Parts: sequence; C-alpha cells; structure tokens
Amino acid sequence: MPLEASLHPVLDRHARQPQALVQMLRELQAVLGWLPREVLSAVAQATGRTVADVEGVASFYRFLHLAPVGQYRVLFSDNITDRMLGSVALMERLCQRLGVAPGAVRADGRVSVAPCSCTGLGDQGPALLINHHQVVTRLTEERVDAIADCIERQLPPAQWPAEWMEVDDQIRRADVLLGTPLTPGSAVLAARALGREATLEQVQRSGLRGRGGAGFATGLKWELCRDAPGTQRCVVCNADEGEPGTFKDRVLLRRHADLVFEGMTVAAWAVGARQGFVYLRGEYRFLLEHLQEVLQQRRAAGLLGTGIQGEAGFDFDIDIHVGAGAYVCGEESALLNSLEGHRGTPRIRPPFPVEVGYLGQPTTVNNVETFCAAAHILLRGGDWWASLGTPKSTGTKVHAISGDCARPGLYEYPLGTPIEQMLEDCGATNTQAVQVGGPSGTCLSVTEFGRRIAYEDVPSAGALMVFDRRRDMFEVARNFAHFFAHESCGFCTPCRVGTELLARRMDKLAAGQGSRHDMGVLQELDTLLHQSTHCGLGAAACNPLRDTLLKFRPSYEQRLQSLHFLPALDLDAELSIARAATGRQDGGAHWPPTHTDTP
Repeated sequence: MPLEASLHPVLDRHARQPQALVQMLRELQAVLGWLPREVLSAVAQATGRTVADVEGVASFYRFLHLAPVGQYRVLFSDNITDRMLGSVALMERLCQRLGVAPGAVRADGRVSVAPCSCTGLGDQGPALLINHHQVVTRLTEERVDAIADCIERQLPPAQWPAEWMEVDDQIRRADVLLGTPLTPGSAVLAARALGREATLEQVQRSGLRGRGGAGFATGLKWELCRDAPGTQRCVVCNADEGEPGTFKDRVLLRRHADLVFEGMTVAAWAVGARQGFVYLRGEYRFLLEHLQEVLQQRRAAGLLGTGIQGEAGFDFDIDIHVGAGAYVCGEESALLNSLEGHRGTPRIRPPFPVEVGYLGQPTTVNNVETFCAAAHILLRGGDWWASLGTPKSTGTKVHAISGDCARPGLYEYPLGTPIEQMLEDCGATNTQAVQVGGPSGTCLSVTEFGRRIAYEDVPSAGALMVFDRRRDMFEVARNFAHFFAHESCGFCTPCRVGTELLARRMDKLAAGQGSRHDMGVLQELDTLLHQSTHCGLGAAACNPLRDTLLKFRPSYEQRLQSLHFLPALDLDAELSIARAATGRQDGGAHWPPTHTDTP
C-alpha cells in the first residue's frame, strides 16, 4: 500500500495531535508491519515534532519496530508460570519447525520468533502473541506444529482455528465485584441524586484504597484532584496491568466493562472532569473492539457525552489509548507521559498527577478494580463497603491465581482472608512458596501461609503465583531479575545498570561459577537499587532476590563453587582466538602463562 494512502487516514483520525503520537505509530505499524524512517519523518512533520523526538518515542516501546520484524511476529510469554508449563521447549520447537533463530527474522522476511514479558494469560498458558494483538492460549506441541504450518502457508492469523484464540474468564470465586450485576447508569443516577459533595463523602466513608498495589485512599485522591487549581480535569483508568502473574483486569474489562466505565463516570461527577481515558495495555489489544462497542452503547443510552442522564453541565466522555509494550507505564506518571505521546518515563514528583497530570490538568488515575468498587459503593453506600474486610483494609479484593494449582483463575475474597484458605480453594498441594503481588511483591514460605491479604499484613496488587516443592526458587528469582532488567526504562543509571548487573550475577550462579563474593555483590546491588533509583521499578527489582535469599538460601548456596572470588570470564578460552590467528600454542600464549627453559 502506498505510504500516502495509509498515512493520512491515521493522521486525520487523530487530528494530527502530538499527544496521539503513540496511537498513530501503533496504527501505522499495524498497516505497514514496521516503522520506516520516512514514516517517522512524515508523522513528525504532521504533528510539529522533531524526527529525533518521534524516533525516540518509537524506540522506547517494545511493540514498535524501527526495522522489519517479519510478516508474522511470534512472541512467547516468558513469565515463570509459562516456563513451568514448558514454554521454552515449545518456542524452540517452533523455531526449529520454521528454521529461524530466536530473536532473528528469517531470511525470507516472513517470520520472527522471540520471548516477551507476561501476556496476562497465566491462567491458560503457555501463551503467545501474534503480531502483538492476536493471542494463542494453551500451547501444546501439536498446536505449535499447526501454527508453523499456518505460517508456512501464509494463512492470516484471523483465519486460524478459533479455539486457539479462546480466552476463558475462569472466575472461580465471585463476591461483590465479580458476582453482582449492575444496571448501566444506576450508580451514576445514585451519584447525581446525592450530589457531587456527598458522592465524594460516600467514597471516603467506604475506606476504599487503590487496588493497584500502593493502596492510596481513593476518596482523598479524588478530593485533591477536585480541589486543585485548574479549569479542566481528567479521569484516567490504568488498565496497564503488566505485573507478571496478573490478569484480573483482563477479566473485568471483558466481562464487566460497563461497571468500569460506570465507576469512571462517577469519578468524573465527583471531581468535575469532562475527559476520560482508559490506558489499555498493549497485550490486551484483542479487547479493544469490545470496549469500544460498550462505550458506543453508553453514548447511545445517554450515559456518556453531553448532558449525561439529562443533567445540564454533566459532560464526560472516554477514549481508549492502547499501550505499546512497556511495563513501566503501569506507574501513573509514566502512564501519563505515554498518554501525552512521549516515552513512558516516570516523572519527578511533586507535583503529583492530582495537581499536574494529563496535559497539565489535575488528573485522578485509578485502576480498573478501583473504579468497579466505586460504582458499587455509590449504589450501596460507603458504610456497606466499610463493613467488608477489615477496619484498615475495607472491601473485597480480586486475585489472579496461577502456577502449581489445580484451579487457576480469579478469586474474590474480603480483605483479611488468610493465604492458606486461598491455596486450599485453588487446589494447591505440597506448596513451598507463594509470590504475592507479582515480582515486585512479597515471596512467602510455608511458615507464613497463615498471614492475611490486607494492607496491614500482606498487601497485594492482585496476583498469587503458587510454587510447589518441585520448583527451584533460585530460578524463579532469576526469571524475575531478567524481567526487571528487560523492563527498565533506562532513565536512571542505578536502575539501567543495576538491574542488568543483577541479572548477570544470577546467570553467573546458574552457570556454576558462583562464590561467596557473588553473594556479597548481590546484597550490595539490593542496597544500591533500593536507595538510589528514580522510581519504584528499580527499588522493587531486588525484592525477589531478598525474599528468596532469606527463605530459600540453600537454593543459592548449592550453586557456589568457591568461598573466594571466581571469575565468570574464562580468559584462556578467550585467548583461543588470538592463538588461532597467530598459530601459537606455547605456554606464553595461555592464561595463566606457563614458562619453561626450553627455547
């Protein structure tokens, strides 16, 4: 397709607004397959940005490509639970069948195969993505062979067997959020009946805290946004759940999209916002059409747009921004930078988003589950929500459970529920460890399963990965170390370099070249990253190391080969190239050198 024919419809659809840059690039790549420099130049000219700026943005996101990546871009989820189900061997099998090296593009340009971070399908893995938007679940050797055949026959992914793309919700235990239907518009009607001030008061009375992990008081955040100076305000739904092991937002968006949008509209009423965004993680691109359809239905029903439910001056609408593959954009200020068409680098705070957020406007950023809870609170009252859970951790919490259990899926419990009950319900047996809240969370050993999911005990972003006694917890921590190194935004040196050093040191131990010295270096890296990184990603990168080193130390020590320093580099092997080039094999050409008196 000629460049002009593909370029102008995309630019026109986004009115050439510079803040829509990521969306323009994503849509152009969907047509062209990658982003040639001439495309970047044309987009730069149309949006009034420099070519260097546009190229810098495009190079930041994993799902945007500045070089050809193949007609079929196959990405295997590399989360630890996918690995436990055999994803590494399955990827090797596909590479062999297609005759392509991992991470490379085949000579004919048809296909490339590579690993990627968690795809949000941990309850039905191993899983992969085709061209960043088509998912394939429950991979087997037979399915991988059939995928190779489809690629060789150049069959478009849309024509592959539908059962390959089946994504089940797998709701195993439902409570308030997952099990109580809500009539569209009912929570908005209740909020209007209360008035803006009383709506905010009900959210504050509920004790609702953000369900994204940090646990900031939702009512306080909304109040700060409402009271911040400015004439325009914005409500943003953070649907970028990139933490490995999480997939609750996937189900809430797919099954309860109306509830999410209802909660956003209630927030808009409370803070006085006219504009809303859903920041949808790139791996959930397959949900886009469904979400747009629900939004259109709400507009037709008078629940979005001008004069919502006939209320003069209540004007609010929602757009969807699809991410392009960057875990760090789950941090709210990085998300806002991405939403504005920039690299997803976390901002320096203060000012906080509630004061200076999207395009400088006061902005409240809450996650999917938080907005769902807010809608229910407006229907049944803040005191009702506060009666659930514990006094310091009110309400219910949805958890995505995966790993070594018979029934992976979604489980909703009142906060304060013991972990041992969750393990029993999901069919986990012979469990040695549970990773709560993803890699940035907490790893618990069997002696701690009586602890409770609550902000005052074990806080959680909504993931529970289960590991039985077959698993090597060192390898679990090593997988997480590589995840953080891969996902570092590179803005600050301690994180950019420190996460890479952490991954390499773990690899050194895995290769059987470990020593007590390496254990000391790992602890030094832990201290460095916790004290000096720009944002929470770097600070959390050593959490798995610290927990597993403390609770599963034999898994590390069995890899130590020396009490003293042991180099990872085999210098004599490296000198073999020089020996081959010079034809020397004498003692002086080796390390350590061996000298004799023989001339």
